[in-house]
Amino acid sequence: MLPKFRSPVSPGEILLEEFLKPLDISQDAFAIHLGGTWTQPKISAIITNKRRVTEAIALDFADALGTSPEFWLNLQSSYDIWRQIKIRKKIPLLPQIRRLKKKALKPI
Repeated sequence: MLPKFRSPVSPGEILLEEFLKPLDISQDAFAIHLGGTWTQPKISAIITNKRRVTEAIALDFADALGTSPEFWLNLQSSYDIWRQIKIRKKIPLLPQIRRLKKKALKPI
């Protein structure tokens, strides 16, 4: 369930506050540990919400931090949905669906 009055915690904030700081590991050291194409600016972009956690990123974080990839993807999804709810124009319910709902609520 999404919070109503505040943004969900972003995956970047979780990465920084729940993993990197408590483990006393710098963004640069974490990037080096991850290897491959990982760099400190890439880690920083995730922490500052300028880069989304993708499936590949979630797999890398899960391996390195002992979590599941779903943990990271769920954080990202909740954060993205909450942001979109705040900016989008709501689409009305189809009249056919509205009628079906009314029928389902009538006592037999």
